[in-house]
Amino acid sequence: MSVKIKRVYEEYDKADGYRILVDRLWPRGIKKENARLDEWNKNIAPSTALRKKFHNGVEKFEEFVKNYKKELLENNKEELQRIKDLAKKKKLTLLYGSKDKEYNHAKVLLDMINLK
Repeated sequence: MSVKIKRVYEEYDKADGYRILVDRLWPRGIKKENARLDEWNKNIAPSTALRKKFHNGVEKFEEFVKNYKKELLENNKEELQRIKDLAKKKKLTLLYGSKDKEYNHAKVLLDMINLK
């Protein structure tokens, strides 16, 4: 299984494989025709309420991770499995818009996809 994460603002690379934008909101400054996406999966992103709590500093990252994983397992189990199955067939790149490369939901999603 080959899955990686990458900021949507980084340059397109053929080695990215199947490119999925995993943000609920469209990233600023990116034209849809230039994004070179195969899929925009808004549903796999954190809920609006969870995203706002994290970005407004109400939740620490550890708490956000716990709550996002819970959301994935309770509300998006089928979609998570679909992405895992896709990753067994082809290279995947999960694209995200956050400036923070260390503390973002795409890292959490990557961990969940890589779970056996």
